Amino acid sequence: MSFSPLFAIFVTVFLAELGDKTQFAAMLFASKGEQNPWLIFMAASLALVASTAIAVVLGTCAAKHLDAVPLRLIAGVGFILIGGWTILEHFRA
Repeated sequence: MSFSPLFAIFVTVFLAELGDKTQFAAMLFASKGEQNPWLIFMAASLALVASTAIAVVLGTCAAKHLDAVPLRLIAGVGFILIGGWTILEHFRA
């Protein structure tokens, strides 16, 4: 088994999560000082694991049932639309 694909997945997800809303939420919980930082870390980590598990299951099911649909294209267009919407919202404010 080659570690190259695993490394690519790790780097991609790690970079995508940097500065994400989830990270800011965890920082806000930690900044209150009301909870043990390790409990905040564990809760945030478990939430990320659970959401990733759901994504993997849905992706696996989609790959089995949507063979003819170009899933990468759909995902790419979705990210572009979300990015465009985010830029428009920035200029509206």
